[in-house]
Amino acid sequence: MYSSQTWTLTAKDENNLHIFERQILRKIFGPVNIDIIWRIQNNMEIDKLIEGADIVKFIKAQRIKSLGHIQRMDQARPTGKLLDWKPMGIDQ
Repeated sequence: MYSSQTWTLTAKDENNLHIFERQILRKIFGPVNIDIIWRIQNNMEIDKLIEGADIVKFIKAQRIKSLGHIQRMDQARPTGKLLDWKPMGIDQ
């Protein structure tokens, strides 16, 4: 999740992250035993276990947190200057 606040996520990227997250969670939580039959957990069971936590929601929350941090920065710092930067030739 290092530097995830700077990631640009397309719908395909978000879908791939959801798939990867579910694969990892299935390995962590393992199979379930129902009437002596072992099976992998379905998506609804995984959602119940993680109580609505979601990797994409986490990344988007990190973006908002990072933006707040940048907005509070001193305008003399390069990152603070970039937030208010206007390209030349663009009418304001």
